[in-house]
Amino acid sequence: MGSLPSQVSWPPRPNEGLGECLTGADVVVIPAGVPRKPGMTRDDLFNTNASIVKTLVEGCAEFCPDAVIAIISNPVNSTVPIAAEVMKKAGVYNKNKLLGVTTLDVCRANTFVAASQGLDPKDVNVTVIGGHAGITILPLFSQVEGAKFSDEELEAITVRTQFGGDEVVQAKAGAGSATLSMAYAGYLFTENVLKALRGEKDIVQCAYVENDLTDAQYFATPCKFGPNGVEEVLPFGELSAYEKSWFDKMLPDLKKQIQKGVDFANQ
Repeated sequence: MGSLPSQVSWPPRPNEGLGECLTGADVVVIPAGVPRKPGMTRDDLFNTNASIVKTLVEGCAEFCPDAVIAIISNPVNSTVPIAAEVMKKAGVYNKNKLLGVTTLDVCRANTFVAASQGLDPKDVNVTVIGGHAGITILPLFSQVEGAKFSDEELEAITVRTQFGGDEVVQAKAGAGSATLSMAYAGYLFTENVLKALRGEKDIVQCAYVENDLTDAQYFATPCKFGPNGVEEVLPFGELSAYEKSWFDKMLPDLKKQIQKGVDFANQ
């Protein structure tokens, strides 16, 4: 995004011009990769998307090492650690500028709460912690002020937030995964990053970043953004007993997926 708008050439050069594209960029958003098909988990995309992310981040390390890098390519739980290892090898890793985009989980949680409570989704902001795949996604509905859920309702919207992407994959019947909603979520996330880079204050949003809040090296939590990326990793607050049970189930899975990314980058 360092030199837009810019002239383009046709036909495009698939594997050329990466340096020209990235040089001077302040923010790089990486959604590249293959989508899921019915029956696939995000982790099933690993082999293809891991290589794509590795190659693109190698380019970032060479041509725009100070840029904020926002990773959308799944499985985010693993691709962010891959990106970190690539940047470390190049000697340019900055944990405050490497971000996994989990905003779509927040959008889904906001939508489901709003439908349940008769609210406008724009007036809801659910904190979603953990990772960006299945049970590693943990929406903290207990922290939504004024909201009341039956046990059945809470279970339903929690699981739907975790596996809402599967609904889209099944509905598209092999034609892809979430695209329009992911584009919207990616726009929201990136717009906030840009606002913070420009000096706007009090920009807080959830992101999957390196931190020491839990035993997992990378963990999605609210973050305060500023001119240098993540200014502060914020605590996610108190969990209900229900959320704690999900947290305990989620953490081992998340740590395995992180390690898978680290191992891939170092093989």
